[in-house]
Amino acid sequence: MTGLLIKNAYVIDPLNGIRGEVMDIAVRDGWIVESVQDGAEVIDAKGCLTLPGGIDSHTHICGTKVNFGRYMMPEDMRAGRTQRRGVMHSTSGYSVPTTYGNSYRYCAMGYTSVLEGAMAPLEARHTHEEFAATPLQDTMANTLFDGNWPVMEAVRDHDVKRAAAIVAWTLAAVKGFAIKLTNPGGSECWGWGKNVKCIRETVPYFEVSPAEIIEILVRANELLRLPHSVHLHCNNLGVPGNYQCTIGSMDLAPDLNPDRQSLYLTHVQFHAYGGTSWKDICSKAEPVACAVNQRPQITIDMGQMMFGKTTTMTADGPMEFNLYRLHHNKWSNHDVELETTAGIIPVYYSRTSVVNCVMWAIGLELALMVRNPWQCLLATDNPNGGPFIKYPEIIALLMSRRYREEELQNLAPGTMSRITLPALDRELDWHDIAVMTRAGQARALGIRSIGKGHLGPGAEADIAIYPLRVDETDPSRQYRDVIRAFQKTSWTVKRGRPVARDGEILVPGTNKTIWVKPKVPEEYDMGKDPEFARNFDRYYTVRMSNYPVQDLYLQRSLCMESEAQL
Repeated sequence: MTGLLIKNAYVIDPLNGIRGEVMDIAVRDGWIVESVQDGAEVIDAKGCLTLPGGIDSHTHICGTKVNFGRYMMPEDMRAGRTQRRGVMHSTSGYSVPTTYGNSYRYCAMGYTSVLEGAMAPLEARHTHEEFAATPLQDTMANTLFDGNWPVMEAVRDHDVKRAAAIVAWTLAAVKGFAIKLTNPGGSECWGWGKNVKCIRETVPYFEVSPAEIIEILVRANELLRLPHSVHLHCNNLGVPGNYQCTIGSMDLAPDLNPDRQSLYLTHVQFHAYGGTSWKDICSKAEPVACAVNQRPQITIDMGQMMFGKTTTMTADGPMEFNLYRLHHNKWSNHDVELETTAGIIPVYYSRTSVVNCVMWAIGLELALMVRNPWQCLLATDNPNGGPFIKYPEIIALLMSRRYREEELQNLAPGTMSRITLPALDRELDWHDIAVMTRAGQARALGIRSIGKGHLGPGAEADIAIYPLRVDETDPSRQYRDVIRAFQKTSWTVKRGRPVARDGEILVPGTNKTIWVKPKVPEEYDMGKDPEFARNFDRYYTVRMSNYPVQDLYLQRSLCMESEAQL
C-alpha cells in the first residue's frame, strides 16, 4: 500500500493530549507513522477540523431483530432510497436502513467503527452475515447473557468462575465482543409473561435477582480480562420513577479496572425518569448525573431521543409490550431459547407530547451535568432514540445554549416545570465532542490497544476531516454550520485509504470484525464439561457442535485474546 500524507490538519486527539494543533499526519500500510517517503498521496486538510474516525459504542444495525424491523416497516424502507452508482449499492430505509445504507451514512459522517448493541448468541450467524455487508466500518457485537440459563444457574450457586467460563466459551463460539445484560432476569421472566420490577426481585425458577446477575458478571468479566466492561441495559427501561433502579444498579459495580470503567450503562436517558406515571413524569437527570460524577468506575451513553419517526428494537421484550400497550401500533415479540428476548415497534416522538419533550431534555441534561465527558458518551441507541444521522444535531445542541433555547420554545406546554435543561449554561467544546464520539468510546470499549480512537504513531489510520475551521467558527452562534460540517466529511480515511469525499463513497471497502477469546484453564473449558454439554443437548434445539460460528462467516477478523485469571 502506498503512503498517505494529510497536510495542514487541525487535529484534536484527546488520547494523545492534543487539543488543537495544525500538523501533518503520515500514513503507511494502514497505520499512522512518524513520516512517509516522497511520492505519497497527499490530502490538504486546509486547516480543517481533523479527528480520529468516529466510534459508535451502542447502535443497532445488524442482526435478526434489525432485519425483522425492515420486514415490518415497508413504509420506512421507501424512505432514504438511493440508486446504485459508482461503487455504491442501492440503498433504502430511514430508521432501519439496509446494511449498505447504514455503512454509507456512517462513513459520510466520519464513523469507522461500530458496536452492535445486542446479539443473541443463537442468532449470531445472521449478525455476522450482515457485518460482512457493512463494509466501511469495523464491527463488534455485544453478546446477550441476560437470560442465559447456564449463567443464571452459576449465579444461583454464587460460582463466579463457572459463570466466567460459560461466558468465555460462548463469546469465543459466537465471535462476540462483550457481555451485554438487557433487563437482566426480566427477559427470562418474559417467557412466562412476567417481568422484574426491581433489582432485588427474584427471577422465577432460577432463584436469582437482577442484582446478583449484575454483580457476578461484573466480577466474571474482570476475571476474563475482557477489553470492555459489562454493558448494562438497566431494568425498568422507560418506566416513570426508574431513576432509583438506575442508581441502585450503579452501586453494584466496584472499581475493578484502572484502564476503564467496571460497568457501562447504556441509553441512560430512558432510565432517568421521575414521577409515578406518565401524567407526572419528570426529569431525574440531575441525581443520575450526580451518581455518575461520584463513581469513576461508571460510564454511560446518553441514549438521546430526537423528534420524529423511528423504530424501537430491543432485547427487552416486556418493555416493548408495554410500549405496544401505549401506542397500539404494529408490534412483534420474539423469544430466543435459553438466552433472551426481543421486540420491535415503530414510534413517532412528537413535540406536542409532554412525555416525549421530557425525554428529549433528559438526554441533553445528562451530557451537560456529567462533569467528565469521558463518562458520558454520545449515542441515540440507534434507532431507538432516533437514527444515528441525528448525531450532528445533538453535537450542535450540546455546543450551543442558544440552539437549545430556540428548541425549548417549541416544546409542549407544561414541559418546563418538569425539566432542568433551561437552567443549564454549559456549552461543550470541540475537545469534549472528540472525547464523546471517539476517544471516550475507544477507552470505554478497550480498543485503544488495537489502534482505535487516536491519531498518534501506531494508531490505525481511521481519520475524519470535516469542512470546518475551528478558528473561524463559534459553535455557540454558528450551530447550523456545525450541523452541516458533521453531516458530511470532506474526507473519511479508513485503514489508510480515502473511502469517502464530500459524502461520496470512493471504494467498496472491506471491514473487519473484532471479537474476543479469553483463554481459560482446561478445567474451565465448557466445551469439555459433561454437565454443560448434557444440559445443552437437553434444552437447545440445536446441537452443541453446530452452535459455534465458523470462521468463514467473518471476511476479516481481529481476535483480541486475553489470559483469564481463573
